[in-house]
Amino acid sequence: MTEIHTLPEMEGPVCPLPLPHNEQIVMGHGSGGLMTRDLINKVFAPFLSNPVLDAGNDFGLLPPSQISNPRLVVSTDSHIVTPLFFPGGDIGRLSVCGTVNDISMSGAAPAGLTAGFILEEGLAIQVLQKVVASMQVAAKEAGVFIAAGDTKVVNKGQGDGIYINTAGFGWLPGSRSIHGANAQPGDAVIISGSMGDHGIAVLSARGELGFSTSLESDVAPLNGLIAQVLAAVPEIHALRDPTRGGLATTLNEIAGQSQVSIWLDESAIPVKSVVRNACEILGFDPLYVANEGKVIVILPAQYAEKALEIMRNHKYGREAAIIGKIEKDEPGAVLLRTSYGSTRILDMLAGEMLPRIC
Repeated sequence: MTEIHTLPEMEGPVCPLPLPHNEQIVMGHGSGGLMTRDLINKVFAPFLSNPVLDAGNDFGLLPPSQISNPRLVVSTDSHIVTPLFFPGGDIGRLSVCGTVNDISMSGAAPAGLTAGFILEEGLAIQVLQKVVASMQVAAKEAGVFIAAGDTKVVNKGQGDGIYINTAGFGWLPGSRSIHGANAQPGDAVIISGSMGDHGIAVLSARGELGFSTSLESDVAPLNGLIAQVLAAVPEIHALRDPTRGGLATTLNEIAGQSQVSIWLDESAIPVKSVVRNACEILGFDPLYVANEGKVIVILPAQYAEKALEIMRNHKYGREAAIIGKIEKDEPGAVLLRTSYGSTRILDMLAGEMLPRIC
């Protein structure tokens, strides 16, 4: 089993220093001088402190990997979600989980990440503090640390409160090879849970549904779930998280990389009734709506039931289902057998259906 190695817990209380109730970000916070240091000490350090950051350098010296014959895996992402806080998550949790998941899709064990903050003048510092606290919670759950960070401030009206750019890194065992070009005819396709929860939850927070809902985003770190599955079923060929563009677009990418066709059973794909109803009202297809806590697993069919059992025993895989199979005919195509018995081609999403969603 691939282990996740983290730095030691930091000592002392993890609590914010007192801040004036109405203090806001001003241009001086991006100066690199005393105001920047004050922001770091009052907002970032209490939550993100660890031995790498506390060294105070312009770089992070990483601990050695304890994985045999490791290879370094890196990924980067930017987060511009609106609103900053939504049911089930916020931009801070999203930035950590999204990056951890991107690293995990290679089969690597995420080790840490960097975080760059673009702050808009006038942002309430208590809002920033809440976002950073959420990042701390998500990083602790994922077993990773923030190795380096940066802060810049833009003039009021030239940003959207907070943008966060992250870069993640992790260690991949030397013999492991999991990627989108590995799907093979005869493989089964598993999804870890219901489709479209994140996109519809964010739309609900924007007030764009026209009705209220208790739906929450699925944003979550998936490295623990993936590590458990890989420990029991190392034969997995491909992993992918269906974020922007949803399940249909992501599977089109894999079908193109592997030059295979992917056949899905519509009745087997889990979709919550509230998501389905919202999509019908808005004219969306839940198979194209963003997710932030789901993983597609493609593996030889003989291992599918075993993987499914493991996934369903994990809190982030309880709704996991086998939803399709890989064929050699019609390479590059994704096809859906509908509940009416017909066949529908699922093309890649052509444009931006839900902007500023992640």
